[in-house]
Amino acid sequence: MKDAPVRVRSLVTALILLLIASFTVRAQEGGDGFLSDLHSFRISNYIALDAYYRFSATGDTETLNEIVAAINKANEAMNSVADSTAGVLSAEQVDSLNVEFDRFKDLMRSNINDVRNTGYPDLRLVSDMANQALLMNQAATKLYLLAQESSETEIDNRVEAARSAAVTIAQMMAKYSARTNSSVAQTFQGSSNDIALDEQARLFDALLAEVTEGNAQGQLKKTLNELTSKWEFIRASYINYNDNNVAFVIDRYSKAILDSLATTIDLLRDNA
Repeated sequence: MKDAPVRVRSLVTALILLLIASFTVRAQEGGDGFLSDLHSFRISNYIALDAYYRFSATGDTETLNEIVAAINKANEAMNSVADSTAGVLSAEQVDSLNVEFDRFKDLMRSNINDVRNTGYPDLRLVSDMANQALLMNQAATKLYLLAQESSETEIDNRVEAARSAAVTIAQMMAKYSARTNSSVAQTFQGSSNDIALDEQARLFDALLAEVTEGNAQGQLKKTLNELTSKWEFIRASYINYNDNNVAFVIDRYSKAILDSLATTIDLLRDNA
């Protein structure tokens, strides 16, 4: 009978350790989910911007639907961030990003209406929207870094590199689209204080090298090989911009790279 208290204490200790482990896993999952939503928010807004530049040149409904879909996805991500119970950021911090997002959506709405009503974009409004997109992304990135520290979530370095690479290629895609599709391309080349395309391409090189390091196996290896091949196909077009490049090919491959990076992130997280 003397062994009974010992067994009880052992069971209680095991239960406490199990609860601690469970809370830790939930906290990490909540923190990483929060970071995933912020990441999706950044990507979706640049996809919307890319679609707008193509819409400004054609005014077609299919491209307009792409803008709407991307904005809706950004809305969903923003709502998830705002509704999160992870307690990673304060309500004030989330609200500040939402304010920037509202400004971006208002500018997007005005620019779409200009194209639909007059047949061409307004240079000032397009420039305002591009600068707002950059400002909003900087705010989202700042909150992303704060959330990372606050949640104390351990994220694979390659996952972080893949997310950074995705943001970079999304920015590049939008900027390339501005040059090749907008009717004001000769005077407007993107936001006024953005990084040059060739510099971003070299940054993408470095991030991709980090993502692909190590010994990948199975589906991850296949995805990384496809990702590298797609980038090699369009890299020169980003490094040395040329009006003779086929814009829709660059756009299509850039989107395929985004898809491959999303798959890579999922696979890396599953294997962690």
